[in-house]
Amino acid sequence: MKRLACLALFALPLTACVTTPLPPAAVAAAPAPKPTMSQAEAHDALFALFKASDEASLKLNPLDALLRGDMRYADRFGDMISDEYFAATRAAALADLAALAAIDRGLLSPTDQIAYDTFAFMTRDGLTRLDPAFLALTVVRPINHFSGLQTFYPTLSSGKGAAPFASLADYDNALKRHAGYAAFLDAAIARFRQGRAAGVVETKLTITNVIDQFETQLAQKPEESAFYGPIKQFPAAIRAADRARLAREYRAMIEDQIYPAYRRVRDYLKTDYLPAARDDVGLWSMKGGDLVYRNLIQANTTLPLAAEEVHQLGLSEVARITAEMEKVRVQVGYKGDLAAFFEYLRTDKAFQPKSRDDLAKRYYAIGKIIDAKLPAYFSTMPRTPLEIRPYDVTIEKYQAGGSYEQGTPDGRRPGVFYFNAYDLPSRTTPGITTLYLHEGAPGHHFQISLAQENKALPSFMRFGGNTAFVEGWALYAETLGYPMGLYEDPYQRFGTLSDEMLRAMRLVVDTGLHAKRWTRDQAIRYMLEHSNMGRTDVTAEVERYIAIPGQALAYKVGALTIQRLRAKAEAELGPRFDLKQFHAEVLMTGALPLPVLEAKIDRWIAESKRA
Repeated sequence: MKRLACLALFALPLTACVTTPLPPAAVAAAPAPKPTMSQAEAHDALFALFKASDEASLKLNPLDALLRGDMRYADRFGDMISDEYFAATRAAALADLAALAAIDRGLLSPTDQIAYDTFAFMTRDGLTRLDPAFLALTVVRPINHFSGLQTFYPTLSSGKGAAPFASLADYDNALKRHAGYAAFLDAAIARFRQGRAAGVVETKLTITNVIDQFETQLAQKPEESAFYGPIKQFPAAIRAADRARLAREYRAMIEDQIYPAYRRVRDYLKTDYLPAARDDVGLWSMKGGDLVYRNLIQANTTLPLAAEEVHQLGLSEVARITAEMEKVRVQVGYKGDLAAFFEYLRTDKAFQPKSRDDLAKRYYAIGKIIDAKLPAYFSTMPRTPLEIRPYDVTIEKYQAGGSYEQGTPDGRRPGVFYFNAYDLPSRTTPGITTLYLHEGAPGHHFQISLAQENKALPSFMRFGGNTAFVEGWALYAETLGYPMGLYEDPYQRFGTLSDEMLRAMRLVVDTGLHAKRWTRDQAIRYMLEHSNMGRTDVTAEVERYIAIPGQALAYKVGALTIQRLRAKAEAELGPRFDLKQFHAEVLMTGALPLPVLEAKIDRWIAESKRA
């Protein structure tokens, strides 16, 4: 899931812009709170602010609206990259903080105070990355192989993605969006030129991968392109004359605008930019990289953590999980050491799906098993359906092992769990249960769907969030496989340990790459030595951390926070602890910054003690 407004500033998979606080001085000039406001008036003023802010954001970021199923701006692609866009976004944030300061927080209900605190946290954080000094280090690197629009906009537009193609207006609106996409690509070239002139450049590795992505898409004939997909599946309501016109116009759009823009980006990157790109892959090697990485650590974790602190936490977790893996190795009777056991799991055909269809059937089966168990753990179930699909073959090479695309709140578009079938022998089967728990149910699908289906929340809480909560919840959701009995098979238990190990290694490797001067090969070697992951997956993971620094830190930090809060509630409430209620407290107010979540759980514990 991606909040598209963040793409130029390191788009994060599955999620909205992430948050860190600004100093209180950032809003010191705001007007004083009104002393005579009633609680009802304070609530109304707060939600009026939320609504106005959200409306302004949707106008600036029309693809965000499209992902929600809001079609008012469906004929627009959006800017997302110009100086004017960033100036407008910054002005809106400052105005929002001034309006927020005029509302007396003390008059608000506890739930409204959570909304107040979350909005303040998110808005102040957004301003940290709208500072001109920070933008000068980020917007001039507008795309890479993991966060660039070229990685998902074709799928979104394919007739099988989030953009609907149910009416003639939908088809015509998509043509207008595509023109904006081509314009964005040309604007990206200008930003790359700006960065090169300033000495702020991407890595040779990421740019080489971007070039390969454009080459792959350009190798397709127009009728094979994802952009032509809607022409192959017209709804019955579209007349023959319109079908013929749209077929001509879609082909012309691909041939005359999108593909030429792809060639311009590819040629510029290959000929001019690549020779100037960085050889070293870590942010430490980039002008201003230390400043960027410090910001991204706090942005992605919502906590003021230092790189070394995160690195040491990762080493500690790797050691703990390694000990659990050794227990499984002994249990299954494997005589070699753990490194040999890793290689056995990587290479033995018993752990490899027989075909793409076989892999799909395995995911369908585990989905049915989990669905039957979920009511015992959750008091509220999402109304939005969940589908299981493989990635499109044109993009699967550079995708993660799995991901989630949110549905719409009205349920008309389902949530989708995507799994990767590229290099099939590397997709070993012990990890399928934990991957589905994370990306599907009750991971991302529950957290995102329950938030956006809750109309009592303001839109920024229904549809926004932060990576530490979103990914932390999904990693926490994997642990529910233990009480569900899903890991009684030792190989499936090893699979969830492997996935947990991945998240622990991320703490080590991400900080290693960007703060401790690790090389790509050093990072790959570390991950191969400490897990049973195949080289294909490890390479993709390491190149992901190179492309989107800091994002991978959110998983473990978020999950450990939720696990710690649950343990605290269990210890303090004893027999009064209700797991369903705990999950509701965590999930039903959207993706909160971790400090706001902790304050909420502490209040719930105190209230439960008094009850």
